[in-house]
Amino acid sequence: MPAALIRIENLRFRWADDADFCLDIPLFEVHAGERVFLHGPSGSGKSTLLGLLGGVLVPECGRLHLLGSELTQLRPAARDRFRADHVGFLFQLFNLIPYLSVVDNVLLSCRFSARRLARATAAGNSPAAEAHRLLTQLDLNASLHARQVTRLSVGQQQRVAAARALIGQPEIVIADEPTSALDAERQVAFLELLRDECDRSGSTLLFVSHERRLATGFDRQLSLTTGGAVSAGGSA
Repeated sequence: MPAALIRIENLRFRWADDADFCLDIPLFEVHAGERVFLHGPSGSGKSTLLGLLGGVLVPECGRLHLLGSELTQLRPAARDRFRADHVGFLFQLFNLIPYLSVVDNVLLSCRFSARRLARATAAGNSPAAEAHRLLTQLDLNASLHARQVTRLSVGQQQRVAAARALIGQPEIVIADEPTSALDAERQVAFLELLRDECDRSGSTLLFVSHERRLATGFDRQLSLTTGGAVSAGGSA
């Protein structure tokens, strides 16, 4: 089995000292190259877990390893650098910059990370060339690449957000319910594109959703219960 890129041990998190723990995870691992589907109902702590994996939040206790680094031991600025260098986030609401063009939105990841800038340059001869390649690979027509993102449909904006998460070949790609605004047919098509591009770049994919039917094609399916515990959901 490949080494664990993500390893959580005895992690507990709550929002206030007098509140119940919303996450209580004895052990959670995602291995290099895996495509993992994490299912959980609303209120189960999915977004909180992603905030911890991104270094935005810090647990009350426990250990949180990403790529061999212990995030709980890093200062906030160091966690921000680690996230920019190694983790590509694909958000439910996309978080695109409305006044920037499609390509400039994709290149934001390279502006915040010299490591991803170097990888994007090596992959496409220039960061812009790699941005255009990713957008085309994700089925966004070249005629739209210079357009302002606010002039795109929801499905097109989703592809821009995916390209931004993927550029520079981050070791880990985390997708937080990015298909919720799409119909069923478009959801399936987008997932195939996302998995193919992660395979091409060697990125490990953690896909989070409340819709179990999307789990087809993933290596493993895990469930996050309302009490904030992770359990095996079987092979997807």
